[in-house]
Amino acid sequence: MENALLIGLSRQMALSHQMDVVANNMANLNTPGYKSESLKFEEFIMPVAEFQDMGTPTKSVSYVLDARVVRNFVEGPLNATGNPLDVAISGSGWFAIQTPAGERYTRDGHFTLNNEGNLVTAEGHQVLGDGGPINFGPEEADFVVAGDGTVSSSDGEKGKLKIVNFDDLRQLQKEGGNLYSSTAAGQTMENPRVAQGYVENSNVVAVSEMARMIEVTRSYISTARSIERLADLKKQAVNDLADLRA
Repeated sequence: MENALLIGLSRQMALSHQMDVVANNMANLNTPGYKSESLKFEEFIMPVAEFQDMGTPTKSVSYVLDARVVRNFVEGPLNATGNPLDVAISGSGWFAIQTPAGERYTRDGHFTLNNEGNLVTAEGHQVLGDGGPINFGPEEADFVVAGDGTVSSSDGEKGKLKIVNFDDLRQLQKEGGNLYSSTAAGQTMENPRVAQGYVENSNVVAVSEMARMIEVTRSYISTARSIERLADLKKQAVNDLADLRA
């Protein structure tokens, strides 16, 4: 019975983590470039624990483990904003961003200008071009981003957005601020496809996440009820044993 309680508890812990993942997806439903996440489970078989019902063979005791978070890197829909500093990548690729911790990567192309005229993310990190950060003078206007990422203004060409790709997207590690890091260097794309005046929306599907949330809630409640029944049986067994001894 103790094993059964522990199995139920392991499932509750995994479901609680899954609910956190679903809730985070819902919270980022409108975050540009956000990639949805899901939880993968694994079975853990205890090497020594086992149980046996009356008249049945001995069975191993297994627990559920929330093994890892998996990200869906499918491209989200592009949303027209009309802002000339907004840029969306069509297809594969990641914007290279300079942060105090080093180079990072994002699909969030909602850019702006800081007080020094640098092209930056919403968090203030510099957007990198092929020659470093992209800077505009105080009198420049008519910002244009060509389809290959070349940036120009009334003062002429300012550089080309540094857009990189990775052989294995599983190398990307999520960080705060909608950024990713990687231990492997990204390969600069020679011919990326970008769209000015657009941002890539989150690829979270609200209806699917709501269905998952309902499913997780029901499973958690069902498991809690099973644990409660097992606890009641244990209590009853203790009481019956006390009566026999009396």
